[in-house]
Amino acid sequence: MLELRPTCENCNKALPPNSLEARICTYECTFCATCVENVLENVCPNCGGGFVPRPIRPAKNWKGDNFLGEDPASTKVRHKPVDAEVHARFAAAIKAIPPHER
Repeated sequence: MLELRPTCENCNKALPPNSLEARICTYECTFCATCVENVLENVCPNCGGGFVPRPIRPAKNWKGDNFLGEDPASTKVRHKPVDAEVHARFAAAIKAIPPHER
């Protein structure tokens, strides 16, 4: 189950469970759309993968207790600002490769 991490790992922007700005990689590294586009260039600094919009867990119990009330979002902040120069060197070699081919 997704943790639904509360903030962008780079800029620490709040990303509540219903945020349309949250982006995750396959390891659930969580960043805001602005950082993914303008800083990371769609390359995860932790694994080299790409990002997708994070799904939104229903706030209401529509069916079978599958909702935020039963499975709340994480409150653990993982603020690890990315060194832009180091990441630019890392991403340079792979950013042109589509994420599904990396």
